[in-house]
This record gives sequence, structure tokens and C-alpha cells, in this order.
Amino acid sequence: MRLWIGLCLPRLPLEVFCPNWSADTVGVVLEQEQVMALSPLARQAGIKPGMRRGGVLMLAPPARLFERSPALEAQALQEVALALLQFSPLVAHGEEATLLVDAGASLRLFGGVRALCRQIAASLRALGYTAVLSCAPTARGAWLLANAEAGVRRVLGMASLLHRLDRLPVALLPPARPYLDWFEGIGCRTLGQLRRLPRPGLQRRCGAALLAMLDDAHGHGTELHVWIVAPPTFRASLELFDRVENAEALLFGARRLLQQMTGWLCARQLAVERIVLLLAHERGRQARPPTVVELALGEAVWRDEHLLRLLKERLAQLVLEAPVIGLSLEALQVLPMAPPSETLFPEPGGTPEDRQRLMELLVARLGSGNVLQAAPLADYRPEAANRWLPLAGKLTGKRGAADLPPGLPGMPRPGWLLAQPIALLMRDHRPFYGSPLKMVSVAERIEAGWWGQSQARDYFIAEGRDHAHYWVYRERIAGSGEEAAPRWFLHGLFA
Repeated sequence: MRLWIGLCLPRLPLEVFCPNWSADTVGVVLEQEQVMALSPLARQAGIKPGMRRGGVLMLAPPARLFERSPALEAQALQEVALALLQFSPLVAHGEEATLLVDAGASLRLFGGVRALCRQIAASLRALGYTAVLSCAPTARGAWLLANAEAGVRRVLGMASLLHRLDRLPVALLPPARPYLDWFEGIGCRTLGQLRRLPRPGLQRRCGAALLAMLDDAHGHGTELHVWIVAPPTFRASLELFDRVENAEALLFGARRLLQQMTGWLCARQLAVERIVLLLAHERGRQARPPTVVELALGEAVWRDEHLLRLLKERLAQLVLEAPVIGLSLEALQVLPMAPPSETLFPEPGGTPEDRQRLMELLVARLGSGNVLQAAPLADYRPEAANRWLPLAGKLTGKRGAADLPPGLPGMPRPGWLLAQPIALLMRDHRPFYGSPLKMVSVAERIEAGWWGQSQARDYFIAEGRDHAHYWVYRERIAGSGEEAAPRWFLHGLFA
């Protein structure tokens, strides 16, 4: 099924210059001293497109005036296009602040056209923009429906598309705008009436571009597009509209950058292992270097939900030494995207990725020094064969422990190793711990240690009368006599 999604951002200039204009701002964007975009509050004040600066200030003195900047608008469109790459690799620019997405191959992946449109709208809200979404079997048809001011904008069949297009005004076609007076004079106001005009005469008067655009919209022409290509590396910046002194308030801007990175990762078929968020401070006499917030992941990811949770925990603990005026996000370490799991049944207790994300969230919330992991050491003594290291060492790929010694014995180890061995009493020449202990295994001899710390022990698995199993050892002491009698110790308990 061929399906195009058109996204028209009609209020893009206002959202570029003033992101919270729709709430409580009388915002007006001027182009050559004339109003070309305004917020709802400005419209309520009586301001209309085409008015001059003086008229705006007379009707609404507290209005915020912005000069239109094509560079900022192009940058904003590029940010939206980069985020849309997570839904389809085929994204192209259209005329008049419109983006076109070839989403036919993505419908099953995202659960259908309605679910896909909801996810695209949620991504746009995360970026701080609003758009008019439309669906149509042709790219030009989706473009026309998105730029129309009213009517149904989700059309899936060609017959329904033709019916909707015939009711749209001729002024939507850019090549027809220079001839609107002529069309009005002959009573041609809709695309359906335009299609019924003689084609040779229409081409001589208005040019071939008008007919080509009309044919593309109705599926009679071949549409060619220049697809947006993701850059080889990712680094995105965001200039804040005010000085931010609370680190948690930076989460909205960080989310905008993460949306762009998600689209970049999906387009490049990559997953990220390490990212860095730079918090830029004010420049001048009191200039400070950017504050670095780095996240290292144990499992590479390409979705922004987990990264957003980690950044939220890190920013909640961060104390800013100076106000922040800008953000920059960079993907420092990426890997090829791993294929999905081939297991038939879900793993009990969650997947390894779920457990890894839980550990990363605990590290971000509690600190790397408070979440530890066991690391083996090259020592045969049980109490010295392990040490505890911060879990962050594993997340960043660093190994602080030596490899295990070769030829480890095959006898089982207890689930609970005591911090200090407990000396056992002897009764009837047998070690005693609540009851006489019976040895149920052969001896495992362990001799290790250097320079006064050497140990010589024979380990056994012992069983008590309650059928509990213990890990005990007997010291091997050279010599004879009562003082040289071997001593027994309890070192571990089996589950």
C-alpha cells in the first residue's frame, strides 16, 4: 500500500522564535514590516496578517515582535525532518514549510495509519512544534490536504482522494496564484473545475507546471523527490530562550535533542552506547566551561525513552553553578543496531536488556559508588577471590579485575560466603555446629597466599542432622602434639 503523510507547519515562524506563544504570549512575526504570522492572543487583539508594525503596537502594546529569519526556519524544519526519520527512511522537503513522508512500508511496524499518525504527532509535540497531518496515496495529494484549512485530512483510497481534491480551492496550487483573478473571472474556484478546463489552452496561458502539479496530485504523473540523508555523525545544539537556573528545567530541551538523535540512529541503523550533554553557560567576563553530563550505557539503545529517564535522574541531582543558555547533545560511541531477539517465548523476569536498563537507572539515581558488582580476582582463596567495584565500570566497558585462574575446581560453591570464618567446636572428634557435622564430599585442597598470608586448607561439604549443608574447612598445620591439632571452621552455607 502506497501512503504518503504530509506535515504542514503553518505556524512554524512563531514556534521558532517563541516556543510558548500559544499559552500566554501575544506573538507577532514580521516580514518586511508586515505581519505574516501571529498567535491566537494576537488575533483576539484585532491584529491581522498584512498589518504594519505601528498598527500592531497600537492594538496590543505588550505584543512581542519578531523579525522573520529564513535560516532559523530552515533549521527548525531540518530538526523535524531528522526526527521523522525514525518512522520512515523516506522523508523529503515540500514547498511552504511542508514535509512529506513515504510511510507505506512502515504501517505494519507502527500498528496502522492511525497509530503512526499519533506517534508522529507525539514526536512533534516533544520537539515543541504543531503541524497539520494528512494522509493520501500521492505525495502532492497529501501536500494539498495538509495545506487546506478545513476538511478531512486522512484519505486512503484514490477514489476518496479525487473526491476531496475536487473540493479544494485553486489558490492552494502555487503555479495558479498569479492567475487567480483570471480564474475568478471565468468562475473556476476549485480543483475539480480546474480539471474540466481544456488542457491545451490552460497550458498556453498558465504554463506546464500547473498541469504537472495537478497530474501529480491525482496520480497521473511520476513524482520525484530528493530524500533527506542523515549526516554521518550526530551533534545537535539548542539555544534556550531564557537563562535557566534549575537543572530539571533543562529536560524539555534535552528531550528535543533526543528526538533528533532517535531519528538519526534509525536512519543510520545504529545504536548508541555513550552520549554527552553539554550545558553552555553565559559568555563574557564570567565565562565558564560547559557543564558535561555524560551517560554510559551497558546495552546500546536507539530509542529515547530510556535515555530520557536517565537524563531526568542525572539532571535532578545536578546543581548548576551558573545559568544555562544552550544545550548540545553528541553521540560519542555508536554500534550497528542489534537484530531483534529470536527466542520463541519471553524470558521470565524480563529480558537481559530490561535488567540492564534497571541497573543503569539505579546508577543514575543513587550514584556509581553506591551500586556495586562482584569482580573476580586471580586468587584461589575464597575470601580473596572477589572484590566489589562500581557498576559504572562495567557500563563504560572497563575491566578492573584480573582473569580467573586456570583449572578452577569443579566442586560447588556456597550461595552465602561468610565475611569471617567461624571456629567450630569439636565433639567426639567431629566438628559441631548445632549438631555433629558429617562430611558428604571428598576434600578440596586450597593452598595460596604470599609472605605471611599463606593458607593451607582442606574444604568439605558437611551435612547436619537437619539436612542443612555447610561449607567447612580444616586447617593443615605441620607438626605434632596437642597444640598442632587441626582446627575446623565454617566458611559458607548452601541454599
